[in-house]
Amino acid sequence: MEVLILVGRIMFGMIFLASGIAGHLLQAEGTAGYAKMRGVPNAEMLVRLSGVLIAAGGLGVILGIYIDLAALGLAAYSVIAMFMVHHFWTDTDEMPTNMEMSMFMKNLSIAGGGLIILALASTGTDMGWTLTDALFSL
Repeated sequence: MEVLILVGRIMFGMIFLASGIAGHLLQAEGTAGYAKMRGVPNAEMLVRLSGVLIAAGGLGVILGIYIDLAALGLAAYSVIAMFMVHHFWTDTDEMPTNMEMSMFMKNLSIAGGGLIILALASTGTDMGWTLTDALFSL
C-alpha cells in the first residue's frame, strides 16, 4: 500500500511543483495579469510568493519533508485560490463561468486530497519513502 501512497504523493505534488515553477515564477507576468483581471490585489507579488510556496509544498509532499505540513499548506492555498481567483458566481458570460467553475471544483478536489494526505501522515500511516517524519500527531 505504501507504494500506492508514494505514487499518489508524487502525482499530487507535481501539479504544485510544476505550477509553482512554470506558471507562477517563469510566467509570473501572464499569471499576474490573469489574477489581476480576477480582482486579486497586489497580483504580481502574490503570484510570485504563491509560486515559491506551492513549489516548496509540492516538493515537500513528493520528498516527504514534513509531508503533513506541506499537504496542509497546499490544501489551504487551494481553498484561498478558489475564492480569490475562481469565483465563478461573479461572472456573467457562460464561457468564463464554466471555466472558473471547473477550476473552482478542481481546487476543491485538490484541497480534499491535501486533507487526506494530512490525515494519513499525521496518524502514523506508512507514507512510503520520506525524508522526515510527520510534524503533527493527530
